[in-house]
Amino acid sequence: MTLTKIYDAATVFKHLGGILNVFKPPGMKVKHVRNAILGNICKGLNEMEQRGPRNLQVDRPLIGTGTAADPVLHNIDGQTDLSDHVLSAGPRYLPRDLSCVTVSSLGDYTSGVLLFGINKGTGQSISIRKNRPVRVYHITGHFGIATENHLPDSRITMRSNYRHVSADKISGLVASMQASHQRKMFELCGFGLQTQEAYELACKGLLRPADDSQPIVYGIKIIHFERPVFTLEIHAINETQEYLAILIHDMALELRTVAHCTQLRCVRHAHFDVKDSLLRHAWHLPGVIKNFRQQRDILRAHPQLLRQHRAELQATA
Repeated sequence: MTLTKIYDAATVFKHLGGILNVFKPPGMKVKHVRNAILGNICKGLNEMEQRGPRNLQVDRPLIGTGTAADPVLHNIDGQTDLSDHVLSAGPRYLPRDLSCVTVSSLGDYTSGVLLFGINKGTGQSISIRKNRPVRVYHITGHFGIATENHLPDSRITMRSNYRHVSADKISGLVASMQASHQRKMFELCGFGLQTQEAYELACKGLLRPADDSQPIVYGIKIIHFERPVFTLEIHAINETQEYLAILIHDMALELRTVAHCTQLRCVRHAHFDVKDSLLRHAWHLPGVIKNFRQQRDILRAHPQLLRQHRAELQATA
Protein backbone atom coordinates (compact mmCIF):
# COMPACT_ATOMS: atom_id res chain seq x y z
CA MET A 1 0.00 0.00 0.00
CA THR A 2 1.46 3.32 -1.11
CA LEU A 3 1.26 6.24 1.32
CA THR A 4 0.80 9.74 -0.02
CA LYS A 5 1.53 12.93 1.89
CA ILE A 6 -1.43 15.28 2.06
CA TYR A 7 -0.93 19.00 2.52
CA ASP A 8 -4.53 20.15 2.05
CA ALA A 9 -6.27 20.95 5.34
CA ALA A 10 -9.76 20.27 3.99
CA THR A 11 -8.82 16.72 2.94
CA VAL A 12 -7.24 15.98 6.31
CA PHE A 13 -10.25 17.35 8.18
CA LYS A 14 -12.62 15.24 6.07
CA HIS A 15 -10.86 12.00 7.07
CA LEU A 16 -10.09 13.04 10.65
CA GLY A 17 -11.89 10.84 13.16
CA GLY A 18 -11.79 7.73 15.30
CA ILE A 19 -10.89 6.58 18.80
CA LEU A 20 -7.99 8.44 20.39
CA ASN A 21 -5.97 6.90 23.24
CA VAL A 22 -4.11 9.56 25.24
CA PHE A 23 -2.18 9.44 28.49
CA LYS A 24 -3.78 11.76 31.01
CA PRO A 25 -1.24 13.31 33.39
CA PRO A 26 -2.08 13.38 37.11
CA GLY A 27 -3.48 16.65 38.43
CA MET A 28 -4.95 17.63 35.05
CA LYS A 29 -8.69 17.76 34.48
CA VAL A 30 -10.22 15.78 31.61
CA LYS A 31 -11.70 18.94 30.07
CA HIS A 32 -8.25 20.55 30.02
CA VAL A 33 -6.84 17.49 28.23
CA ARG A 34 -9.70 17.67 25.73
CA ASN A 35 -9.23 21.39 25.10
CA ALA A 36 -5.47 21.00 24.65
CA ILE A 37 -5.83 18.18 22.10
CA LEU A 38 -8.57 19.92 20.09
CA GLY A 39 -6.60 23.16 20.12
CA ASN A 40 -3.46 21.43 18.84
CA ILE A 41 -5.44 19.64 16.11
CA CYS A 42 -6.88 22.94 14.90
CA LYS A 43 -3.45 24.58 15.07
CA GLY A 44 -2.04 21.84 12.84
CA LEU A 45 -4.90 22.16 10.36
CA ASN A 46 -4.55 25.94 10.19
CA GLU A 47 -0.83 25.59 9.41
CA MET A 48 -1.59 23.46 6.35
CA GLU A 49 -2.65 24.67 2.92
CA GLN A 50 -5.94 26.54 3.15
CA ARG A 51 -8.54 27.39 0.57
CA GLY A 52 -8.44 30.98 -0.66
CA PRO A 53 -11.16 33.58 -0.10
CA ARG A 54 -14.30 32.93 -2.10
CA ASN A 55 -15.08 34.98 -5.22
CA LEU A 56 -17.84 37.51 -5.39
CA GLN A 57 -21.25 36.68 -6.78
CA VAL A 58 -22.13 38.38 -10.04
CA ASP A 59 -25.24 40.10 -8.71
CA ARG A 60 -23.46 41.67 -5.73
CA PRO A 61 -21.77 45.09 -5.88
CA LEU A 62 -18.03 45.22 -6.34
CA ILE A 63 -17.39 47.77 -3.59
CA GLY A 64 -19.36 47.86 -0.37
CA THR A 65 -20.98 51.07 0.79
CA GLY A 66 -19.86 50.54 4.37
CA THR A 67 -23.40 51.00 5.70
CA ALA A 68 -25.36 48.65 7.93
CA ALA A 69 -27.29 47.42 4.91
CA ASP A 70 -24.04 46.41 3.19
CA PRO A 71 -21.58 45.37 5.91
CA VAL A 72 -19.40 43.27 3.60
CA LEU A 73 -16.37 44.97 2.09
CA HIS A 74 -15.20 43.77 -1.33
CA ASN A 75 -11.99 44.10 -3.25
CA ILE A 76 -11.92 46.80 -5.89
CA ASP A 77 -10.98 44.34 -8.62
CA GLY A 78 -14.26 42.52 -8.03
CA GLN A 79 -12.70 39.09 -7.64
CA THR A 80 -12.10 38.46 -3.93
CA ASP A 81 -14.47 38.70 -0.98
CA LEU A 82 -12.35 40.25 1.77
CA SER A 83 -14.83 39.20 4.44
CA ASP A 84 -13.81 35.58 3.74
CA HIS A 85 -10.09 36.28 4.11
CA VAL A 86 -8.28 34.64 7.03
CA LEU A 87 -7.16 38.00 8.36
CA SER A 88 -10.77 39.17 8.71
CA ALA A 89 -12.71 35.93 9.28
CA GLY A 90 -10.14 34.34 11.60
CA PRO A 91 -8.73 30.77 11.51
CA ARG A 92 -10.53 28.30 9.25
CA TYR A 93 -10.67 25.58 11.93
CA LEU A 94 -11.69 26.07 15.53
CA PRO A 95 -12.12 23.52 18.37
CA ARG A 96 -15.91 23.88 18.14
CA ASP A 97 -15.73 22.45 14.61
CA LEU A 98 -14.66 19.08 16.05
CA SER A 99 -16.99 16.65 17.81
CA CYS A 100 -15.37 15.03 20.84
CA VAL A 101 -16.85 12.53 23.33
CA THR A 102 -15.10 10.96 26.32
CA VAL A 103 -15.54 7.18 26.58
CA SER A 104 -15.04 7.05 30.37
CA SER A 105 -13.74 9.90 32.46
CA LEU A 106 -10.90 9.82 34.96
CA GLY A 107 -10.54 11.70 38.23
CA ASP A 108 -8.35 14.77 38.48
CA TYR A 109 -5.65 12.93 40.41
CA THR A 110 -5.84 9.76 38.27
CA SER A 111 -3.45 9.29 35.36
CA GLY A 112 -3.31 6.77 32.53
CA VAL A 113 -5.44 5.64 29.61
CA LEU A 114 -8.10 8.14 28.54
CA LEU A 115 -10.18 7.44 25.43
CA PHE A 116 -11.81 10.07 23.24
CA GLY A 117 -14.07 9.67 20.24
CA ILE A 118 -13.48 12.44 17.71
CA ASN A 119 -15.80 13.22 14.75
CA LYS A 120 -16.71 9.83 13.25
CA GLY A 121 -15.41 8.14 16.39
CA THR A 122 -18.13 9.61 18.63
CA GLY A 123 -20.48 6.74 17.75
CA GLN A 124 -17.77 4.20 18.50
CA SER A 125 -17.03 5.83 21.85
CA ILE A 126 -20.70 5.59 22.86
CA SER A 127 -20.77 1.90 21.88
CA ILE A 128 -17.65 1.17 23.94
CA ARG A 129 -19.15 2.99 26.91
CA LYS A 130 -22.40 1.02 26.70
CA ASN A 131 -20.51 -2.27 26.60
CA ARG A 132 -18.75 -1.35 29.88
CA PRO A 133 -15.37 -3.01 29.39
CA VAL A 134 -13.10 -3.66 32.36
CA ARG A 135 -10.50 -1.07 33.32
CA VAL A 136 -7.26 -2.06 35.05
CA TYR A 137 -5.62 0.19 37.63
CA HIS A 138 -2.31 0.18 39.44
CA ILE A 139 -2.95 1.93 42.76
CA THR A 140 -0.09 2.83 45.07
CA GLY A 141 -0.88 3.39 48.73
CA HIS A 142 0.97 4.45 51.85
CA PHE A 143 0.30 2.84 55.23
CA GLY A 144 0.31 4.80 58.46
CA ILE A 145 -1.24 8.07 57.25
CA ALA A 146 -4.92 8.89 56.63
CA THR A 147 -6.16 12.02 54.85
CA GLU A 148 -9.56 13.68 54.51
CA ASN A 149 -10.30 12.49 50.96
CA HIS A 150 -7.84 9.52 51.05
CA LEU A 151 -5.60 11.29 48.51
CA PRO A 152 -2.26 13.02 49.16
CA ASP A 153 -3.54 16.52 48.29
CA SER A 154 -5.62 16.91 51.46
CA ARG A 155 -5.03 17.40 55.19
CA ILE A 156 -3.68 14.55 57.30
CA THR A 157 -6.29 13.37 59.79
CA MET A 158 -4.71 10.34 61.47
CA ARG A 159 -1.46 8.44 61.91
CA SER A 160 -1.20 4.79 62.89
CA ASN A 161 1.27 1.96 63.35
CA TYR A 162 1.73 -0.33 60.35
CA ARG A 163 4.62 -2.61 61.36
CA HIS A 164 2.30 -5.59 61.79
CA VAL A 165 1.14 -5.47 58.14
CA SER A 166 2.71 -8.02 55.80
CA ALA A 167 2.29 -8.99 52.16
CA ASP A 168 0.59 -12.27 53.12
CA LYS A 169 -2.03 -10.44 55.17
CA ILE A 170 -2.75 -8.08 52.28
CA SER A 171 -3.03 -10.98 49.81
CA GLY A 172 -5.51 -12.82 52.01
CA LEU A 173 -7.62 -9.73 52.54
CA VAL A 174 -7.80 -8.71 48.88
CA ALA A 175 -8.76 -12.29 47.92
CA SER A 176 -11.67 -12.08 50.35
CA MET A 177 -12.68 -8.67 48.96
CA GLN A 178 -12.59 -10.01 45.40
CA ALA A 179 -14.83 -12.96 46.35
CA SER A 180 -17.37 -10.67 48.04
CA HIS A 181 -17.61 -8.42 44.98
CA GLN A 182 -18.14 -11.39 42.66
CA ARG A 183 -20.79 -12.75 45.01
CA LYS A 184 -22.55 -9.39 44.88
CA MET A 185 -22.72 -9.62 41.08
CA PHE A 186 -24.76 -12.84 41.27
CA GLU A 187 -26.98 -11.35 43.98
CA LEU A 188 -27.74 -8.40 41.70
CA CYS A 189 -28.78 -10.88 39.02
CA GLY A 190 -31.30 -12.37 41.44
CA PHE A 191 -29.69 -15.81 41.66
CA GLY A 192 -28.47 -17.57 44.75
CA LEU A 193 -24.94 -18.93 44.76
CA GLN A 194 -26.18 -22.50 45.19
CA THR A 195 -28.63 -22.46 42.26
CA GLN A 196 -28.29 -24.05 38.82
CA GLU A 197 -28.75 -20.66 37.13
CA ALA A 198 -25.79 -19.22 39.02
CA TYR A 199 -23.67 -22.21 37.99
CA GLU A 200 -24.56 -21.78 34.31
CA LEU A 201 -23.74 -18.08 34.45
CA ALA A 202 -20.43 -18.78 36.17
CA CYS A 203 -19.49 -21.22 33.41
CA LYS A 204 -19.91 -18.47 30.80
CA GLY A 205 -17.66 -15.96 32.54
CA LEU A 206 -17.88 -12.82 34.66
CA LEU A 207 -21.04 -10.77 34.33
CA ARG A 208 -21.37 -7.09 33.55
CA PRO A 209 -23.66 -4.76 35.50
CA ALA A 210 -26.79 -3.60 33.72
CA ASP A 211 -26.09 0.09 34.35
CA ASP A 212 -23.29 2.35 35.53
CA SER A 213 -24.62 2.92 39.04
CA GLN A 214 -23.00 -0.09 40.73
CA PRO A 215 -19.18 -0.38 40.90
CA ILE A 216 -17.98 -3.96 40.56
CA VAL A 217 -14.46 -5.19 41.29
CA TYR A 218 -13.49 -8.32 39.34
CA GLY A 219 -9.94 -8.76 40.53
CA ILE A 220 -7.54 -7.45 43.19
CA LYS A 221 -3.98 -8.54 43.74
CA ILE A 222 -0.87 -7.10 45.30
CA ILE A 223 2.01 -6.56 42.87
CA HIS A 224 4.45 -4.65 45.08
CA PHE A 225 5.03 -4.34 48.81
CA GLU A 226 7.79 -2.44 50.54
CA ARG A 227 6.50 -1.26 53.88
CA PRO A 228 4.91 1.29 54.16
CA VAL A 229 4.37 1.54 50.37
CA PHE A 230 2.30 -1.02 48.48
CA THR A 231 0.77 -1.31 44.99
CA LEU A 232 -2.44 -3.12 44.06
CA GLU A 233 -3.72 -4.12 40.63
CA ILE A 234 -7.50 -3.72 40.44
CA HIS A 235 -9.85 -4.82 37.62
CA ALA A 236 -13.15 -2.99 37.88
CA ILE A 237 -16.22 -1.63 36.09
CA ASN A 238 -18.15 1.56 36.93
CA GLU A 239 -15.40 2.61 39.34
CA THR A 240 -14.51 6.20 40.20
CA GLN A 241 -11.49 7.83 41.74
CA GLU A 242 -13.36 8.35 45.00
CA TYR A 243 -14.54 4.72 45.10
CA LEU A 244 -11.01 3.36 44.60
CA ALA A 245 -9.57 5.70 47.25
CA ILE A 246 -12.21 4.60 49.76
CA LEU A 247 -11.51 0.97 48.86
CA ILE A 248 -7.86 1.42 49.86
CA HIS A 249 -8.92 3.16 53.07
CA ASP A 250 -11.36 0.39 54.02
CA MET A 251 -8.76 -2.27 53.27
CA ALA A 252 -6.33 -0.57 55.66
CA LEU A 253 -8.96 -0.45 58.39
CA GLU A 254 -9.43 -4.21 58.04
CA LEU A 255 -5.68 -4.53 58.60
CA ARG A 256 -5.99 -2.43 61.80
CA THR A 257 -4.14 0.56 60.38
CA VAL A 258 -4.80 3.47 58.03
CA ALA A 259 -3.64 4.29 54.51
CA HIS A 260 -4.17 6.73 51.65
CA CYS A 261 -3.57 6.61 47.91
CA THR A 262 -0.43 8.23 46.57
CA GLN A 263 -0.92 7.28 42.91
CA LEU A 264 -3.83 6.04 40.77
CA ARG A 265 -2.97 4.95 37.26
CA CYS A 266 -5.24 3.36 34.65
CA VAL A 267 -2.99 0.99 32.72
CA ARG A 268 -5.59 -0.61 30.44
CA HIS A 269 -9.13 0.08 29.25
CA ALA A 270 -10.42 -3.09 27.58
CA HIS A 271 -7.76 -3.77 24.89
CA PHE A 272 -6.46 -0.19 24.86
CA ASP A 273 -3.14 -0.30 26.70
CA VAL A 274 -1.13 2.47 28.31
CA LYS A 275 1.82 1.51 26.08
CA ASP A 276 -0.13 2.82 23.07
CA SER A 277 -1.27 6.03 24.78
CA LEU A 278 -0.35 9.36 23.26
CA LEU A 279 2.01 11.23 25.57
CA ARG A 280 1.66 14.95 26.16
CA HIS A 281 4.54 15.96 23.89
CA ALA A 282 2.80 14.15 21.01
CA TRP A 283 -0.58 15.90 21.34
CA HIS A 284 -0.34 17.35 17.83
CA LEU A 285 -1.96 16.60 14.48
CA PRO A 286 0.57 14.02 13.14
CA GLY A 287 0.60 12.18 16.48
CA VAL A 288 -3.21 12.16 16.66
CA ILE A 289 -3.55 10.75 13.14
CA LYS A 290 -1.00 8.02 13.88
CA ASN A 291 -2.83 7.11 17.09
CA PHE A 292 -6.12 6.92 15.18
CA ARG A 293 -4.63 4.22 12.95
CA GLN A 294 -3.34 2.23 15.93
CA GLN A 295 -6.69 2.24 17.72
CA ARG A 296 -8.51 1.39 14.47
CA ASP A 297 -6.42 -1.78 14.21
CA ILE A 298 -7.37 -2.70 17.80
CA LEU A 299 -11.08 -2.27 17.03
CA ARG A 300 -10.75 -4.43 13.92
CA ALA A 301 -9.01 -7.17 15.91
CA HIS A 302 -11.63 -7.04 18.70
CA PRO A 303 -15.04 -6.21 17.18
CA GLN A 304 -16.80 -7.20 20.42
CA LEU A 305 -15.74 -3.84 21.85
CA LEU A 306 -18.37 -2.22 19.63
CA ARG A 307 -20.96 -5.00 19.39
CA GLN A 308 -21.50 -7.13 22.47
CA HIS A 309 -24.08 -9.89 22.06
CA ARG A 310 -23.63 -11.58 25.44
CA ALA A 311 -24.13 -10.47 29.03
CA GLU A 312 -20.90 -12.09 30.22
CA LEU A 313 -17.56 -10.42 29.72
CA GLN A 314 -15.25 -11.54 26.93
CA ALA A 315 -11.53 -11.82 27.54
CA THR A 316 -9.61 -8.53 27.53
CA ALA A 317 -6.13 -9.89 27.85
